[in-house]
Amino acid sequence: MSRLGKLPIELPEGAEAKIQDNFIVVKGKKGELKQELHNLVKVEIKDRIISVSVKRPEVKKERAFWGLYRSLINNMVAGVSEGYEKKLEVIGVGYRVALAGKKIILNVGYSHPVDFPLPKGISAQVEGNAITISGIDKQLVGETAARIRKVRKPEPYKGKGIKYIDEIIRRKEGKAAAKGE
Repeated sequence: MSRLGKLPIELPEGAEAKIQDNFIVVKGKKGELKQELHNLVKVEIKDRIISVSVKRPEVKKERAFWGLYRSLINNMVAGVSEGYEKKLEVIGVGYRVALAGKKIILNVGYSHPVDFPLPKGISAQVEGNAITISGIDKQLVGETAARIRKVRKPEPYKGKGIKYIDEIIRRKEGKAAAKGE
């Protein structure tokens, strides 16, 4: 049995879910998300509670889909209710970040500024050298933050680059430490 898959999902106030064709549609105060359902997964909505099940729980592949779809639907419900956000920090002398309409302009040590267009459904805020990426789709928020970080990953000697706020960069001593021996 899937321990995660059998947990029910409660719909918070202001959120509603319905099944159309082979899709589950979740609407809330922040927006609407739609997810296609696999034919091995069965979703039922009763009294503001969503339950996910599979036809044959003894089959390993079906159990895998059970937990996956329960997590996807739970993330959709949380996204349309509260939303998701990731925070990034730009560290380095002369490194700057600016927001121009629907794109982020990054000056991170290259000979040119890097323009990063934001995908549809994602918004960003820039405060000093901190970037806040927010949206209702958890996967899209995480992917966008990872692609921004990939522009200039933090390096281990001085820690310069773009990192998540809660990320810890393991620092190396460098070649000066080898001379001291």
